[in-house]
Amino acid sequence: MNFDLTKTTRVFLGVVLAIFGLNEFFNFLPALPLEDPALDFVGALAATGYLFPLVKFTEITCAVLLLTNRLVPLALVLLTPVLVNIFAFHCFLAPSGLLVPTVLVLGTAYLAWKNRSSYASLFIV
Repeated sequence: MNFDLTKTTRVFLGVVLAIFGLNEFFNFLPALPLEDPALDFVGALAATGYLFPLVKFTEITCAVLLLTNRLVPLALVLLTPVLVNIFAFHCFLAPSGLLVPTVLVLGTAYLAWKNRSSYASLFIV
């Protein structure tokens, strides 16, 4: 039996993103305790009324694409700004929760590298 790191990473990312994305709509995970200024930032985003549902819908959509192995390069392009912001949030505002975003960013970078031929035309001058 061969271990396929690319498939394992893709499925892992898809499952994690699906869980966290669906949690926005069904609230089955407990909320992480946040302190100021992280709490202020999350409160401001939630107050817009549209940003969290939009981000979570994007996560769910990309999770489905990753899990079905469809349009993976597009899913990675859509996920990158979301994951960079989640990573930055934890770096600067809530460092205690940095492990999961770090793993997600590394997994996304790995998959982007494995799909680098799909992005080649973006770098033609």
